[in-house]
Amino acid sequence: MKFKSIALLLLCAVLMLPGCKRKASAPIENIPAIDKALSEETSPIYVNFADYPDNLKGLPIGVFDSGTGGLTVLEKILSLDRFDNISGAEGPDGILDFAGEKFIYLADQANMPYGVYDAAGKADYLRELVIKDAAFLCGTKYYENAYQETPTGVKPRVKIIVIACNTATAYALKDVRSMLDQAGKGVKVIGVINAGVKAVLDQLKDETEPYAIGVLATQGTIASGAYERTIREELDERGVKTPVTVVNQSGYGFAESVDSEPDYVNVYLNTPRDSYRGPKVGTEDADLKEDMMTVYNFDYSNNRMLFNVDDNGLKADLQLNSPINYARFNLVSLVERHRASGNNVPLKAVILGCTHYPFLIETLQQTIDELRVYTKDGVQPYAKLIAEDFTFIDPAVYTAAECYKTLLADGNLAYNIEPMEVKGYISVPSGSLPADKLTEDGNLTYDFKYGRTPGTDEITTKQVPFSKSNIDETNLQRIETLLPYSYSLIAPSLP
Repeated sequence: MKFKSIALLLLCAVLMLPGCKRKASAPIENIPAIDKALSEETSPIYVNFADYPDNLKGLPIGVFDSGTGGLTVLEKILSLDRFDNISGAEGPDGILDFAGEKFIYLADQANMPYGVYDAAGKADYLRELVIKDAAFLCGTKYYENAYQETPTGVKPRVKIIVIACNTATAYALKDVRSMLDQAGKGVKVIGVINAGVKAVLDQLKDETEPYAIGVLATQGTIASGAYERTIREELDERGVKTPVTVVNQSGYGFAESVDSEPDYVNVYLNTPRDSYRGPKVGTEDADLKEDMMTVYNFDYSNNRMLFNVDDNGLKADLQLNSPINYARFNLVSLVERHRASGNNVPLKAVILGCTHYPFLIETLQQTIDELRVYTKDGVQPYAKLIAEDFTFIDPAVYTAAECYKTLLADGNLAYNIEPMEVKGYISVPSGSLPADKLTEDGNLTYDFKYGRTPGTDEITTKQVPFSKSNIDETNLQRIETLLPYSYSLIAPSLP
């Protein structure tokens, strides 16, 4: 007994030594927007988490993106039938997995494209935007219109947040998760990048020969390195020894064209314009290459390409003016990047690392088919580089499954017999902004949009309900054609 007592005393003494004390956990370092959302009651993004319902089941599912592209993720959620609704086990049962659920969708259209903020040296402002998106979904207020000084519209809070944006996931998933963890109300957040990586590696798990995976994403997502880093981490975790090449390609102007941003696409023009910000003919990475024009195989009909005619009768000053041609340019650039690297391993899949890109899946598939047979001087430079079983990976369906499994595990599925419901909101420039901060179309000017600094309470954009006045008609038609579930729940209520 005496020996044990001495041993205990010695142990206690050792534990009390400065070098042996248990290290305190490092303090959480919040970006200013998180502190404002959590504790600054006078901030426009403050969320009163103290009043959050204890029972989350009946709350909507929140989904947000930098524009309408995230509706491709919402569509997969709405149409998912991958699980048994009674047991939760994998396997369809003929009943939609999210039957009876309510949804709130936010399109941060006024602040898009997110993919440019990092290149403009504004990654911190992007992180703030994402926190504002999450705070809006967790909050209870919205603006009735862009001119309203104080939001008076009332909306429900959400029980889970799906970041339906690859760039937002890459830069601020950890920030949103940290904010929600500190709030302590059990609201979870999931992003699209991990889901996409798991999907492609699940599909290629039996490969024993070296292969390549393409990642087509916004400039910001590619610059973050998030996809390649996650792919490498997942390969290590799975113990995969097969050599895997990752081919990264920034989608220059692709997402912007899908959302009909006028600096990238303007269907009312028939000649080039000075305000164009898309790819131009040149030699840089983001440029159209003159010697690749036959490979791009652009569609010149209906002003989908704008150009002048020079003195020799040749097309000059080329400008892309259709999402179709943006899709072609960026996918061809990815495959050409792989060819030019000298790496001859087959390209097995391309991850569509932006939620806007699946809108153009038919064009993307057609472009791959053309590249397989493209011939120049009797040579087919891409034929062997594209695997016979090549596929595009849309992370959306796997994100939808992760959302279901998360809600199931937390006991937060609604199990309602009522029909599904979607309430849509979109950000618009604040009506109080001076005219010199706006374009002729009423959008934020490029210099103002990417010149803002984080940490202020200045309100430059406001979240208002979806309406036919703030959703481009071309986008609405595309949604009707490609996203029937989303369209059927959104369109009938549009004022």
